[in-house]
Amino acid sequence: MNIQPEHGSEFAARAVNLANCGLIVLDAGYEIVLWNGWMAPRSGYAAARVRERSLFEVFPELRGSRVESAVLAALTEDLATTVPPSSGRAPFPLRAAGSFDGERIEQAVSVTPFSEGGERFCLIEIRDVSGTADRERRLLDHAEALRARSYIDGLTGIANRRHFDVALDRELRRAQRNGGALALLLMDIDSFKAYNDHFGHQEGDACLTAVAQALAAMCKRPADVAARYGGEEFAAILPDTTLEQARAHANAIREHIAALNMPHAPTAVRPWVTLSIGVAAFDRERLNEPALLIEAADKALYAAKRGGRDRVVADGDSAAAPA
Repeated sequence: MNIQPEHGSEFAARAVNLANCGLIVLDAGYEIVLWNGWMAPRSGYAAARVRERSLFEVFPELRGSRVESAVLAALTEDLATTVPPSSGRAPFPLRAAGSFDGERIEQAVSVTPFSEGGERFCLIEIRDVSGTADRERRLLDHAEALRARSYIDGLTGIANRRHFDVALDRELRRAQRNGGALALLLMDIDSFKAYNDHFGHQEGDACLTAVAQALAAMCKRPADVAARYGGEEFAAILPDTTLEQARAHANAIREHIAALNMPHAPTAVRPWVTLSIGVAAFDRERLNEPALLIEAADKALYAAKRGGRDRVVADGDSAAAPA
């Protein structure tokens, strides 16, 4: 959306562009509606190039980062958060003004929610704190608090159940509003208890991580969400995807996991690790709420496991009907 100028807006715009920090405003769809003058020479993008584009399209590496967690918290829970400097890689690919081949500037990032005209927005402030180690130490407590509220699963590195719940609700509302398609996959590692019993919990964790990363690699579109749903169960939210398209994608995921040839326990159905997958898709009359969509995908997953495992069953398949 565009913010229409009002009386005095030229004065306000000049002040915003004179600010000695980066200022970005996102709408509820993560689209950039404001990008101040500080950002252009440090990012290489002028405001005209980024306005009305998703922040995560402009900076894809922010997916799964602390910044994405903070933006989610702001837009869905009305929570202001701070992403302090860290000893790792700075979140935004920003460098000293006019220098695009040097090291990234160290950054302190704050995300603040606000509403205007009945719509939700968030303001992202980025400050250059290069060399301010004292400030970094003072903000460590804030970093710990943010990690505690993280939307990322600590073991596997993909989205966690909390992130999944927020994303499914958001994408379902978007599909209802726009009349679009939306599919949900629920996946379970076959005979995982046997795997843990045979190889041990440490190897079990390594298996979960390998499956999670392979799943994430198969969910490549910016709006796709690969998540750990709980235990050895995973989920994928696929916007703009029909039931048949999701079935085909689920089979590709199943084949991809099997092709990893991870040895399984002797008592498992297959000698390598496999997935059973249940598929459901948004239906305006029947599957129009998160709980109903999850229930349909879960029933299809149960049917896939009951039918012999290492297979895909979609909502409405005869195999998904009660015995």
